[in-house]
Amino acid sequence: MERMVMRLMRNKNQSLRQLQGAAAGGLASSSSAPSTAGAAASPFSTLQQQEDHPAPGVLNIRDTAAHLIGRTPLVYLNRVTEGCGARVAAKLEFLQPSFSVKDRPAISMIEDAEKKGLITPGKTTLIEPTSGNMGIGLAFMAVLTDPAKGMGGTVRKATQLYENHPSAFMLQQFENPANVQVHYETTGPEIWEDTLGQVDIFVMGIGSGGTVTGVGKYLKEKNPNAKIYGVEPAEANVLNGGKPGPHLITGNGVGFKPDILDMDIMEKVLEVKGEDAVKMAKQLALQEGLLVGISSGANTVAAIELAKRPENKGKLIVTVHPSAGERYLSSALFEGLRKEAEAMQPVPVD
Repeated sequence: MERMVMRLMRNKNQSLRQLQGAAAGGLASSSSAPSTAGAAASPFSTLQQQEDHPAPGVLNIRDTAAHLIGRTPLVYLNRVTEGCGARVAAKLEFLQPSFSVKDRPAISMIEDAEKKGLITPGKTTLIEPTSGNMGIGLAFMAVLTDPAKGMGGTVRKATQLYENHPSAFMLQQFENPANVQVHYETTGPEIWEDTLGQVDIFVMGIGSGGTVTGVGKYLKEKNPNAKIYGVEPAEANVLNGGKPGPHLITGNGVGFKPDILDMDIMEKVLEVKGEDAVKMAKQLALQEGLLVGISSGANTVAAIELAKRPENKGKLIVTVHPSAGERYLSSALFEGLRKEAEAMQPVPVD
């Protein structure tokens, strides 16, 4: 399916223009993209990110929301990691402007396509299969596909939209090298610098594979002894030889191996059950004060598993909390609260 989409892209006229995106679980669309063409530096350039403290007399105010992307903090997880021999820190990517890690590849892929002359702001229609957060990062409006049809259904819908839009361009996060590059140039260096190079293990859930591949590549170059682990749903453990299937960990377990995913960079892809990921996401809110999504719970479950291993005692493990919990109000994460609210009876007021 993914190769068919790429063939369609190659056969299309490249005089493409106006902005639209498509989301899994949904398709996101938009009529315009933030233009960075002609800018002196990308909002993602490492040099620009290092300028966190402006020179005296220079206002510390970003020009646009795009310039707020990146430089998210790391925080130790304390209560949920009790009994672990290793330290676990989470990079809070839900603090990005649109509240997910996908802000990084979204603007990176748009900038890359602009520089190559493949798209024009305000004219090109962008269509992108995504589980939701990438679509939010790309677009102002979303046209949702049936979540029960999974990523395959979203790719099919994206293909249909692509065929019917003469001005369309597909960014293809699963195949686009710019997805990996932005994490190699920004997320990886941020983790390395904030840990003073002391990070021993990096563990990350796999959707498109951009984060684990880009960060893993950077950390391995800085320290060949660093260990990189991926995470996928146990119910859809395709990367471990299993079959695709429905699961609760939104954004992970897309049902196929993305082209940009480098399996060789990882020690192993750990499997996490959806119910365990949901439970951990709730614990992170109650015990750590971090209202995060289900994939953050999955990443934390995997990090704690590694932190409990005797060989990792005293090591520093870094994971990512990709998105905010408020985005999943209709999911299994808040199912109990929804039922409780539905059962509430009005109280008479004197």
